[in-house]
Amino acid sequence: MTKMCSMQKKVMKDGQEVLVCDDSRSQLMEILQDIQREKGFISDDDMQNVADRLGIHPVEVYSVVTFYSFFNTHPKGQNIIRVSMCISCVMAGAEEVLKAFEKALGIKAGETTADKKFSLEKTSCIGMCDQSPAVLINDRLIGHVRPESVQSLLNDLK
Repeated sequence: MTKMCSMQKKVMKDGQEVLVCDDSRSQLMEILQDIQREKGFISDDDMQNVADRLGIHPVEVYSVVTFYSFFNTHPKGQNIIRVSMCISCVMAGAEEVLKAFEKALGIKAGETTADKKFSLEKTSCIGMCDQSPAVLINDRLIGHVRPESVQSLLNDLK
């Protein structure tokens, strides 16, 4: 695989012109987001290929993928439901909302339904503290969620 550089600099080393990539790591997030968008998850092979492409160590790629909770290392359901468990959301009833999703879907947080239609996850703050409790369903932010509104939200996805 050819090394990719967004900023190339040619320097002379031992009388030969050498191409130096100063910022290949700056492309890492964008590349990972593209893979995630295309496949829905980032496999070990994907991480190795990205490392080779950028000329960095695979552990650097792995550490980024596993640090950010919105990157998946294995396939998820068609719809990913993330319930914010920040302190504001918990105080406003996020645990009850999570239990309502678990009951309606027949799974626990961290699991995917057998038909692969839904994955349910707990997540940290999603920036909706003023509208707690909040959930993120796929790319849609929803605030002021109540346990009794869970079934309606799920029906909208079916």
